[in-house]
Amino acid sequence: MQYRKLGRTGVEVSAHCLGAMMFGAYGNPDHDECVRIVDRALDAGVNFVDTADAYSAGESEEIVGRALKGKRDDVVLATKCFNRMGKERNHQGGSRRWVMRACEDSLRRLDTDHIDLFQLHRLDWHTDLDDTLGALSDLVHQGKVRYIGTSSFPAEWIVEAQWASDRRFRERFVCEQPQYSILARSAEIAVLPTCLRHDIGVIPWSPLAGGWLTGKYRKGEQAPPDSRYGGGSVFSRRGMPPTDDPTFDRRHEIIEQLTSVAGQAGMSLTHMAMAFTLEHPAVTSTIIGPKTMTQAEDVLASADVVLTPDLLDAIDGIVAPGTDAEGIDHFTGNPALKTWARRRAPRIAAGR
Repeated sequence: MQYRKLGRTGVEVSAHCLGAMMFGAYGNPDHDECVRIVDRALDAGVNFVDTADAYSAGESEEIVGRALKGKRDDVVLATKCFNRMGKERNHQGGSRRWVMRACEDSLRRLDTDHIDLFQLHRLDWHTDLDDTLGALSDLVHQGKVRYIGTSSFPAEWIVEAQWASDRRFRERFVCEQPQYSILARSAEIAVLPTCLRHDIGVIPWSPLAGGWLTGKYRKGEQAPPDSRYGGGSVFSRRGMPPTDDPTFDRRHEIIEQLTSVAGQAGMSLTHMAMAFTLEHPAVTSTIIGPKTMTQAEDVLASADVVLTPDLLDAIDGIVAPGTDAEGIDHFTGNPALKTWARRRAPRIAAGR
């Protein structure tokens, strides 16, 4: 296992970060197996674990807290807040009111007295960024949080946050968690260069593109029932199996080409995809999100895989740098892209 500095913090983290999104009802409801997956990752040299309050409505954090009993001081523990928790309308977002409450809730579920990296799961377009930074800074000063980070922030807002921290003497975001994989490369245009410029750590999510880069989705075949696009998954598209999505045909073509390239290089598509994210100079650690022990063993085996320049060139020839495969979503929620913001509809549509 390789280790790298997390941005400017001086903290060393493993090149693989164990993501716990699939722990609990949304993925694997067997708590004992999830704990064993954490143990296996730690044994393999992983010292970085990432979860979020919204994963299985807090269940993931509880599982991680249980798994780290007696090992907490040896692990860099990250979690996130922003997404709605429960039915109360203010139990979400980046307001001071919710950030402070969400941190307390996460500390309780994780059964710890501090969080090493507390991240805003998404940009809150409706809250003053300085207000959010103020709350996060107070948590750092209280000793409940060591460092703060972001997830899926646009490049311009990563810069805006650095400026706000400088102007208002707030704690600075030290890490960004973007979507990044062979199929989702638009982060290469601005997000990753911006993080390099500001010495911000990068821990990409979905390096396997929701399972696409494992090769489990085959053209003309139904998705495996226990997969993300399987009918029983909470992530499946309602009423739209893979064979009915018009963007899937092009993705199937890409996967076939990538599988061939990986085979010629003597490795699996999964291992090539995992190694790909770590080849970018901005990336600190890539998040692995196994649901089963079998998946954990497979992705952990890719820790030492290095891609040659020729292999990287071959990948670029299939999915060009800075581009996304058709149908890839980035969940920005940017209000500037709404119809009313483009002045194509009456302002009343914006509730003004």
